[in-house]
Amino acid sequence: MKSQDEVLCFVAARLEQCSIAYMIVGSFASNLHGKPRTTHDADLVVEIDAPRLEKFAQALGDDFYFDVEAARDAIKKNIMSNVLHYESGLKIDLIVRKNRAFSRSEFQRRFQDDFLGRPCWIATAEDTLLAKLEWSKMGASERQYEDAVNIAKVQGEKLELGYVRTWAPELQVDDLLHRLLAEVQSGS
Repeated sequence: MKSQDEVLCFVAARLEQCSIAYMIVGSFASNLHGKPRTTHDADLVVEIDAPRLEKFAQALGDDFYFDVEAARDAIKKNIMSNVLHYESGLKIDLIVRKNRAFSRSEFQRRFQDDFLGRPCWIATAEDTLLAKLEWSKMGASERQYEDAVNIAKVQGEKLELGYVRTWAPELQVDDLLHRLLAEVQSGS
């Protein structure tokens, strides 16, 4: 049985094979930048179009459920579709990159790092922290907020706070950022 990490690596390799730019975001990214926690799905931001979508669907093979029609619709609407690995049950959300300044910056700042012995594109710690704060605000999820806190604690002085402070007001998470920084400084 393949692990969730191996399945994610496989999907990332198929995206690259089809010339689809991507980055690992969400809980997998926060696990890499902060304190690991159990997650039951993975999130990938992608830059994709219909012709490359068809190639990707073929490249996945029979081990995955992938609704190509739903994915085509997701591209048109600039929303999310997903891939499901039958054996492991891992659901991978393919999130079409938003056409906004932060999302473009986040995608440009992604970096390649070793993930299970192969290079994969990953969102930076700063962008993952900001995205976690944004998800926290949208869903009022304490888990998302705690992920952001853990990223700040683990990254410490390596975190580019100037960058984070620049984007927080635009993402309307400056109140959460102030709370997070106060919590990290107090050591709680």
